Amino acid sequence: MISAITHIARLARAGYVFAREGVFGVVDPTLVPPPGQLALRIARLIERPGAKSGPHLSRALTRLGPAYLKLGQFLATRPDVVGVIMARDLESLQDRLPPFSQSEAEAAIALSLERPVAQAFASFGPAVAAASIAQVHRGETEHDGVRTPVAVKVLRPNVAARFRRDLADFFFVAHKAEAHSAEARRLRLIEVINTMSRSVAMEMDLRLEAAALSEMAENTRDDPDFRVPTVDWDRTTHNVLTMEWIDGIALSDHARLEAAQVDLPELGRKVIQSFLRHALRDGFFHADMHPGNLFLDDAGRLVAVDFGIMGRLGMKERRFLAEILLGFITRDYRRVAEVHFEAGYVPGHHSVENFAQAIRAIGEPIHNRTAEEISMAKLLTLLLEVTGLFDMRTRPELILLQKTMVVVEGVARGFDPKLDIWKVADPVVREWIERNLGPVGRIQGAMSGAGELGRVLASLPALASRSVTVLEQLETMTREGLTLSPATIAAMGRTEGRKSRWRTIALWIIAVTFIGILMAVRQM
Repeated sequence: MISAITHIARLARAGYVFAREGVFGVVDPTLVPPPGQLALRIARLIERPGAKSGPHLSRALTRLGPAYLKLGQFLATRPDVVGVIMARDLESLQDRLPPFSQSEAEAAIALSLERPVAQAFASFGPAVAAASIAQVHRGETEHDGVRTPVAVKVLRPNVAARFRRDLADFFFVAHKAEAHSAEARRLRLIEVINTMSRSVAMEMDLRLEAAALSEMAENTRDDPDFRVPTVDWDRTTHNVLTMEWIDGIALSDHARLEAAQVDLPELGRKVIQSFLRHALRDGFFHADMHPGNLFLDDAGRLVAVDFGIMGRLGMKERRFLAEILLGFITRDYRRVAEVHFEAGYVPGHHSVENFAQAIRAIGEPIHNRTAEEISMAKLLTLLLEVTGLFDMRTRPELILLQKTMVVVEGVARGFDPKLDIWKVADPVVREWIERNLGPVGRIQGAMSGAGELGRVLASLPALASRSVTVLEQLETMTREGLTLSPATIAAMGRTEGRKSRWRTIALWIIAVTFIGILMAVRQM
């Protein structure tokens, strides 16, 4: 009860902020039941002047702090939950907050690295960027008299406790919504908050971001067009991440790119192909590839930073992505439909032919347009909408992929509005299919399957021995019945007795509470 009151009090404050920022003003009253319509009218009375202009929800979430800011960014990747219009509004949400003080940052580093900042770094400057979870400083390390510039990422003080508190509120709302709403159960709101909780927990352990950097460095070491910063593991802990400082040109700085006479259409091609190569070849991709997180170094390679949000695709999902993209390129809609059924995304009681017909409705308009008018990200969005009609459950990894592709495609087309996304993607998709689904891939799959079969065969004697033991025990139980020892029976009796006593005490407490409330009401 006390916990519920605490959640409601904090959520009431959030509701007040939403009302002040005009969030409820964009809600259609006709879609809300009568009690809700009254609440909407009351909320409109406390709107602050000027709240009707600008991105209402983004402003409110920024005011409410880091957890709400992250919730907004996360929901921007889930148009299936919040709707396409609201998701687009949330895409503009900027994860930028005022930096915390230099003294707090230095104290956090000293505590985490177990040595003074002056011993860990030759120099340590003020914050150059600050977000909801951490901020970044420029520093220098010294080895054998040589100074090396580094980027030092430091967690915000007490950020974990604040996130835990606000996430508990989100879970409270999700549980209540699913208990009373079939639509909330369909959208799996509890699972949505669970996914967000896991994502935030990983972001707040900077060792995991360092591990993501290291893994992607291994995956891309032979890529001519892409690289990531190196990690300084000696100066990296749970709360501190030290890595190579990148001096390249940010892809958001078009003026510098043009001044450096960069081939912008070629840069757009690099962005698209790098992302698809990571998603298909590696099954591990940077899921926040906005222009501020991408740089162009002196060698003409893309360099990505900020590995807090990463996406993973299993082999099934990669095959699904490659085959549906190739199916749309070749207009083989039947094959696109079959891939959905083979992956288990669409239940088997549906008709492959009917599903292929629905997919044709998406694909055919593409072939009546020029290449620069075709959006691969829009195609995947429509595909996920159609699959919902055929009972395909929400696939968070595919939605994260689709939202990342929206960003990547936008970045690439910002450099070349006439970029033929399909022509650029075709060699990467075909290379993956030939390598994994062609003759070489089939041989490798067969060898892998043979290895699994060998391990199963090797474990058969042990499995047979355990099976015989279980069967003997079942035979004994069938013949003699299930026997409980006197000690077990006595323990069960004591447990039930305690439960009964506590239930009686609880009922008396509730009864006395209600009597007290009634007496107080009568005296009023």
